[in-house]
Amino acid sequence: MKPITEVAAKLGIPADAIIPYGSTKAKLSFDFINALNTRPDGKLILVTAISPTPAGEGKTTTTVGLSDGLNRIGKKAMCALREPSLGPCFGVKGGAAGGGYAQVVPMEDINLHFTGDFHAITSAHNLLSALIDNHIYWGNAVGLDSRRVEWRRVLDMNDRALRSIVNSLGGVSNGFPREDGFDITVASEVMAILCLASDLKDLETRLGNIIIGYTRDKKPVRARDVKGDGAMTVLLKDALMPNMVQTLENNPVFIHGGPFANIAHGCNSVLATKSALKIADYVVTEAGFGADLGAEKFFDIKCRKAGLNPSAAVIVATVRALKMHGGVAKDDLKNENVAAVAKGCENLKRHIENVGKFGVPAVVAVNRFITDTDAEIQEVMKAAESMGTRAFMCTHWADGGKGTEALARHVVEIADSGKAQFKPLYPDDMPLREKVKTIATEIYRAADISCDSSVETRFKELEAMGFGHLPVCMAKTQYSFSTDPTKRGAPSGHIVPVRELRLSAGAEFVVVITGEIMTMPGLPKVPSADSIRLNAQGQIEGLF
Repeated sequence: MKPITEVAAKLGIPADAIIPYGSTKAKLSFDFINALNTRPDGKLILVTAISPTPAGEGKTTTTVGLSDGLNRIGKKAMCALREPSLGPCFGVKGGAAGGGYAQVVPMEDINLHFTGDFHAITSAHNLLSALIDNHIYWGNAVGLDSRRVEWRRVLDMNDRALRSIVNSLGGVSNGFPREDGFDITVASEVMAILCLASDLKDLETRLGNIIIGYTRDKKPVRARDVKGDGAMTVLLKDALMPNMVQTLENNPVFIHGGPFANIAHGCNSVLATKSALKIADYVVTEAGFGADLGAEKFFDIKCRKAGLNPSAAVIVATVRALKMHGGVAKDDLKNENVAAVAKGCENLKRHIENVGKFGVPAVVAVNRFITDTDAEIQEVMKAAESMGTRAFMCTHWADGGKGTEALARHVVEIADSGKAQFKPLYPDDMPLREKVKTIATEIYRAADISCDSSVETRFKELEAMGFGHLPVCMAKTQYSFSTDPTKRGAPSGHIVPVRELRLSAGAEFVVVITGEIMTMPGLPKVPSADSIRLNAQGQIEGLF
C-alpha cells in the first residue's frame, strides 16, 4: 500500500483536502467537496449481477478489477463502493472488499471497524430510540401513542434473538413496557439517510423528518418533535464524509455507506458518488445483489433522487452460478455441463432485458474460475449476443486490472457513445400500490402482487398523508426473481405477497417487505466467526 496522500494525488486531491485515519485510510473534507461543484461530471458505470447463488458471482471483485483495468488503459478512473456490515462478515457472506488481485486494502480494516461510520450510524439510530422512550417516561408532551411507536432499535450484527422483544421491563423506574425489536444497522433509515443526504444541512433536515410513530388520533410524530435531529447530526458529522482507500494496484476508491440491497436500497452514498464524478473521468459503482434488487433501486431511488445519469451497466456472471441456475448441485459444479449453462443463462438474459428497461446499455462480465471450460464460456457469450450485447471473459481475480482490459475498453466505448437514455421504471405520480405492482410484473415477471386488508389500508393511508409521490424500496429475497429463494433461474407468473409497508420519511421512500424476508438476519449453523482468529504472528485469519 502507498500512503493515502499519494493515492489521492493521482486524482489531483491535495494533502490538505483529506483527513487521515492512519496512513492508508482517509476521509474527504467538506471544504474540498464543496469546491468541486463547478467541475463537469465524469461517466458513471454501474456494476450489477445475475441473481446470486452459493457458487459466487464476484460483483465487488469485478467492480475493483474494472476500475483497475480502466486505469491500465490510461483512463482517469476510480470506484465507489459500500462499506461491509459486520453481520455478514461474521455470518455467511464474508467480507466485501473484493478478492484475489482485485481487492481493496486495507482489507481487514474495511471489513471490521474501518473509520467508525457504522458505529456512528448505530449510535445515532439508538440515541433516537432512547429519546423516544425517555420522552414517554417524562410525561409524553407530544402525545405519542406507545402502541404506535414505529422506530425500532438496530445492531450491526446478525442476531435473530433480537428480532422481537419487549422493552422497559422491571418496574416503574424503567419506563412503560412495550413491544419492540431490532433491525440490522444496514437496514436502518439513518443509514439510508446518510447515503442519500447531499450535505450536513440536508442530513439534519432528513433526520428531523423521520416519523417515529403516531398519536392516538394517528397524527405522525417526527424525530424533531422529540428533539433528536440535532444530536443525531452531531454523531454523524464525520461519518458523512466519504472514505478513501486504494486497490492493490494503488488506484483510489471511495467506500462509504452500506445499506443492504435485499432489505434496503443497496447503494453507496450519493456524496461519495457525486464527488467521484467530479474528480474522475470514469466512476465504477456497485449496487448490491442481482439487478432485480440493487440495480432497480440504484436506478429508481438513487439516480432519481440524486439526478444521476448512468452511462453503462456491467452484469457480472460466473459459469458456476449459471450452472446452479440451470439445476446443477453445488458439489457437481466442477464438471462441465454446457446444457445447464444454457438453461441458467435464462436468468442472465432476464437481467440484461431488465437493465435495458431503464435505457442503460449493458455488457456482461464473466468472472472466470479455473474450472470453467471454453465450451461453457462460449455458451454465455452466445446468450449475451442473443440479447444484443457482448460478454467478456475476465480474469481480474488472478491477474488484476490486466484481466479486465478488454472489458474496460468496451465499457469506455459504450459510455462515450451517448447511447444511454436513462429513465426510471415508473413516474413519481404513479400511486404507491401501482409502483409496487410495476416492479413485480416488469422486473420480477410476477403475475400480480397480493396484499391483506391491513396492507391495502396502509397504502391508502400513505397516499392520504402525502407520501404517494415517493419511490418504493422492495425488501425481497436476493436468490430468486420470486419471493421463494429456492426458485432459481427465471421463474414467472408468480404472486408477490406484500407483508408490510414501512415509511422512511427522512430517506424519502417506502419500504415494501415481501415474502419471508427479515430485516434482522440470523447467523448460519456454522458462521464465518468460527474460523476468524489471530494467528501466532498477530495476523487476522479467516476474514475474506
